[in-house]
Amino acid sequence: MGDRDLRFTKTHEWVSVESDVATIGITDYAQGELGDIVFVELPAEGSSFSAGDVLTTVESVKSVSEIFSPISGEAIEINAELDANPGLLNSDAHGAGWIVRLKMFDASEIDGLMSPEEYEEHTKG
Repeated sequence: MGDRDLRFTKTHEWVSVESDVATIGITDYAQGELGDIVFVELPAEGSSFSAGDVLTTVESVKSVSEIFSPISGEAIEINAELDANPGLLNSDAHGAGWIVRLKMFDASEIDGLMSPEEYEEHTKG
């Protein structure tokens, strides 16, 4: 999966869509700002989220940060690897470090997210 296929939020989450399932994680930029990640509080499978809800929290050596759901959906798969190896968010933020897969309630919400180019501009801030 290339970064060109991703959509981004102003709060540094990324989304990749396949059919009606959205995979969500934090951006490489976010993991760089957070520093070494030591714990991820994973959402429960079957939980429903609205866009903007707190999806999970991530604890790094610097701080605890809330991760927000970019879209509405039901958690159908959780990345359990993060329990044993939260550092995947640092080493492979846009790949093996994904957090959750949501079955989308409204696929049109993706249209409101930033393109890779828009996100790059946003992080230059």
